[in-house]
Amino acid sequence: MEQNQHEQRRVADQEFQKSLDQLQQILQDDSTQTEETPQSPSDHEGDRQIAETSSIIDLDVWEDAVADIDQYLQQKGKS
Repeated sequence: MEQNQHEQRRVADQEFQKSLDQLQQILQDDSTQTEETPQSPSDHEGDRQIAETSSIIDLDVWEDAVADIDQYLQQKGKS
């Protein structure tokens, strides 16, 4: 019986090592694909559009803030 347990442990160890090797290979393949995949031009275009949209939104917020301050100062001057 002791020899049977030893054999089962050896087989389990081999299967575990095989699973670890497969996992390591998958992780290496994934990191290689990530490094080799450059951003496409459309990704850069999307980033640029997002930046422009953010700038427009920021400009709108500033314009609204300036208008609010002007209105406040005008009302305060009338009082």
